[in-house]
Amino acid sequence: MRIDRYLHCIRLVKSRTLAQGLIDAGHVRIDGRRVEKTGETVKVGSVIALPLHDKVRVLKVLGLPERRGPATEARTHYEELGVDETNPPA
Repeated sequence: MRIDRYLHCIRLVKSRTLAQGLIDAGHVRIDGRRVEKTGETVKVGSVIALPLHDKVRVLKVLGLPERRGPATEARTHYEELGVDETNPPA
């Protein structure tokens, strides 16, 4: 599955266009490697890291969704491995 579609289907971004912007800016990594193209493939077991809301989210792909469903369904397709504060409060 394409990384931009995956991020949209699991409800981390509101649109594929926003996902593509993160990717084009060089902010998304799969298995520690910077994603170069919005069409790069995500597989079950991949680890994705990306910045969202002043935090770096690290996710393990558990499944590939067929659609953008409700949030409860979307959460079954990934496991949160960590959240790093990029700008911790003073």
